[in-house]
Amino acid sequence: MEIKTDNELAAMREAGRVVARALKAVSEHAAVGVRLTELDAVAADVIDEVGARPAFLHCHPDFAPTSFAAVICASVNDAIVHGIPDGYRLREGDLLSVDCGAWLDGWAADAADAAVSVVVGTPRPDDVALIEASERALAAGVAAAVPGNRIGDIGHAIGQVAGGAGYGTPPDFGGHGIGRRMHEDPAVPNRGRPGRGMVLRHGMVPAIEPMFVAGGDGRYRVAPDGWRLHSVSGARAAHSEHTVAVTDDGPRVLALP
Repeated sequence: MEIKTDNELAAMREAGRVVARALKAVSEHAAVGVRLTELDAVAADVIDEVGARPAFLHCHPDFAPTSFAAVICASVNDAIVHGIPDGYRLREGDLLSVDCGAWLDGWAADAADAAVSVVVGTPRPDDVALIEASERALAAGVAAAVPGNRIGDIGHAIGQVAGGAGYGTPPDFGGHGIGRRMHEDPAVPNRGRPGRGMVLRHGMVPAIEPMFVAGGDGRYRVAPDGWRLHSVSGARAAHSEHTVAVTDDGPRVLALP
């Protein structure tokens, strides 16, 4: 994981503000009858108006067959992550996870890489519990991102919340380093063994992103587009994410307003 200078962290913080504003705008616009493509346009406008660039658009990681064709990931109900916005109209009670990233002055902000999950209309108690657990796990993972700890400590903190609440996490997918590239080493798993993995140092920036699936089964299938992951069981999923700077003064969340 690349070590960033304090000036580079400050630049990433500004990119994080853009992502936070985009996620807030999309969350507020999400309503019954709104198309996912409309939400994508909302995020695109927020990013464009400050002269930033969407980090997801045309991104092509190794696992995907094609470049990503949108500004945000919009994943509904049993879709865990990486949903490409299409013409689907949101319905009452839908659980929507939105992931967004932006480039500003050459640096990436990830809130993916930040991500939030919301319920459209009147929420089900089970969905509220699922989202809140993913947020608790995110907070636990962030708290573990301190110098001297290891990557495994972050995964362990997230996994403890998942296991305690009875939720599954998809194998093979989790967080990652971020900086001049959207996805940098190392992987930041959502399950881990404490005291294992890379030692964290001041200036490292991981994207920490719990992905929780109701029912304790994290198995997934890949949609025909090669991007969107669905729970095999059909259970709903929630996704929460922050880009976090590891500093000697404690973890610093970068994707905040």
